[in-house]
Amino acid sequence: MRTSTAQPFSKRPLSGGFTFAAEHEVRMLNKGPEGQPMQFDPAFIKIEPGDSVKFIATDKGHNSESILEMIPETAEVWKGKINEEIVVTFDVEGIYGYKCMPHFGLGMVGIIQVGDSTENLDSAETAKLPGRAKTRMAELIAQVSSDGAEGDGAGAAD
Repeated sequence: MRTSTAQPFSKRPLSGGFTFAAEHEVRMLNKGPEGQPMQFDPAFIKIEPGDSVKFIATDKGHNSESILEMIPETAEVWKGKINEEIVVTFDVEGIYGYKCMPHFGLGMVGIIQVGDSTENLDSAETAKLPGRAKTRMAELIAQVSSDGAEGDGAGAAD
């Protein structure tokens, strides 16, 4: 996993059927699209290995950082600064739980599914989370797809 402030790029086909990686966007909000307080939008996103996610500081007072117990064993952690955008590139397949540290107990959490692997889903499901974060994370885990059919593009933003 790599973090940067790189310029946005999108998935483009190359000759031979190959594609460039894509950059997806997740907004950090005081109020979600359905009126729920303290939300990432989208809170669940499925991407491909090598893709990046740009966490956009839409509203002030938020950050994005990984939840240690909820990332693949060989993946690197990330920790964005409050009020700053961060771009994270995901190279290891699996489930990545993340949070806004100031609003973690209020349920400001999200999941990124990289590829089709759900190998670390059990550890994500059993991670100890505070307050509303536990309930919200259970809702997001229900969106994780192990066969690649469900959840494809669910909440994806390009």
